[in-house]
Order: sequence, then structure tokens, then C-alpha cells
Amino acid sequence: MDLSHELTDNIFKIKSEKEFSHLALELFHYQALSNSIYKQYLKGLKVNVNGVDSIEKIPFLPIEFFKTHNIVDTSQLQTPNYKLFTSSGTTGQAQSQHHVADISIYENSFRKCFEMFYGRPQEYCVLALLPSYLEREGSSLVYMAEDMVQRSENEHSGFYLHNLDELARVLLLLTAKKEKTILLGVTYALLDLAERSPMNLSNTIVMETGGMKGKRKEMLRQEVHQLLCESFNISKVHSEYGMTELLSQAYSKGEGIFNCPPWMRVSIRDVNDPFSLAGKGKTGGINVIDLANIHSCAFISTQDLGKLHADNSFEILGRFDNSDIRGCNLMVE
Repeated sequence: MDLSHELTDNIFKIKSEKEFSHLALELFHYQALSNSIYKQYLKGLKVNVNGVDSIEKIPFLPIEFFKTHNIVDTSQLQTPNYKLFTSSGTTGQAQSQHHVADISIYENSFRKCFEMFYGRPQEYCVLALLPSYLEREGSSLVYMAEDMVQRSENEHSGFYLHNLDELARVLLLLTAKKEKTILLGVTYALLDLAERSPMNLSNTIVMETGGMKGKRKEMLRQEVHQLLCESFNISKVHSEYGMTELLSQAYSKGEGIFNCPPWMRVSIRDVNDPFSLAGKGKTGGINVIDLANIHSCAFISTQDLGKLHADNSFEILGRFDNSDIRGCNLMVE
């Protein structure tokens, strides 16, 4: 069995920090050889790959590389399980491209992660309000939502583009029947729904993702959540943190505090020195280790700003001023 297959078998079985660190180092040494762009990047940094013996020493690849290079082990691309995901990107900006050599790894990742945080999709009616994602090809979020809709087995589950009145009618019906429901929506569309049809959604998990997409002025997370809570008579707004360049997501069940599945970790880098890690409780750039990115790069330096807490939960606080507008971020508080 080659190492990539062994890693694929093991990443979703992680039970401890020790196991995570061990597999992360294994994957680093594998990708330092198998991924030509990451290999060149490490060479440019003059990294002694054999000397990387702890996850704190692993260099993170800037996420911008996904806009200019194919970040993938090209030997793995001749497979029927290949899938290309692309970022939304605003007009005139280069799109990120994530070449996924084995889509089953992504499916395993988002299915296991969702069940870990929320249980089986079959327990819910799943409603997806993702207009800006549905209007283009190659969205990894739409791919995940389609799978959840199909697996929910509820006759009302489905996607909504601009038909907010129909969505409101279905939500009121589900509330009257006291059916467990998840409403996964891009932030600006949820705000549109809240303004158009305030209603009691006390049986519904309202989950925002994706930000404003240039459709509305940016707002603080607290403002968005307060407005949604008041309009829908709910106590908390949930959130999903993911991106085109990752194959894993973190979830927040309220207050903007996110938690990762066992095969994903967030750390915070110093805002002035991208190669130094900031301590817990400090604001800095978000680095992500996503072990599901076996055939791509598992070690990504994002343009998001955040803060890590003592229990490894984290907050998203904004984005670097010089970065592209990323939908998953709200303004810095």
C-alpha cells in the first residue's frame, strides 16, 4: 500500500493530538516530495525537510498559490474520481482552483464532519439558500449541500435561488409541523429573507456562510447575528467555515466560535512575521492544517484574520487589507 492510501485510511480515525501530529508530519514529508509546487516553495525557503520533526516547524503555503499554480500531486490526476473546484472571485480577479484527485476523500470529510457536529442529514429537512454559488460552476459548497439535500430524504429539502417567498412558505410549514430543519444560506441572502419575511424559526438551525459577496455592505458578525436572531426568533446563528482550497470545514454553533474536526487544525501566525506563530489569544493570520488535502497541500496560510482560544476553538475577525475580498469573512471588529 502506498503512503497516500495509508494516510487516506487513517486521517478519519484520529483520536488524539499525538495521532494528529504523527499523521501531519507523515503527510508533510509525503507532500514535500510529491507536490512539485510545495516542493519548490520549500526549496525557496531553504527548508531542510528532514529537519522538520514537529508540526510547529511545518511551513504553510500561501493560499494565493491556488490562483496561479496547480497545487496537486499530478501523478494522482488520472483517476475517475477527479473533480475541479473553483472559487467565486469577483470580476477581474483570478479564481482559485482546487484540483481534487479523489472526490471520495472530500465526501468522507464533509459527511463525517457534519455528523460529528449535527448528526445524520436524514434527521433534518435541509434547505440551501446559496444563490451566488448556484449561479456558477465548480462550487465545493454546492457539492456538499447537494449531497446533504439528497441524503436528508425529506420531500421539502432542496435549493432556493431567488424564490424567497416559496422558501418562507416551506419554512413556516416545517415550523408548524415541528420538523428539525437546517437552513444553510449565504449571509446576504439570509439577510434578504429576514427583511422580507421575519418569522418564527424556533425549530430551525440557521447557518450562515459565504459573507456578502459584494451584494450588501459589510457588517460586523454581531450585527448580522443579532438581526437574524431577532427576525427569526432564534437564540443563536450557526456558521460554516470552509473554502475552495480546503476539503474540510469548521462549524460554529453560535457566538462565532468555531471548532474543527479531528483531522483539521487552525493556528495563528504573527501578522508581521508569517513564519512565526502567535500565541493563543492573540490576533493574527489563520493557518490551516487540513489532512484531507492529501493530494493537494494540507498546510495553507490563509488571508483571514483570527484568534485561537485555549481549547483550540477559534474566531474569524476579518481579513488582511491587501487580500481579495473573501466571502467567509466579516469586517474586523
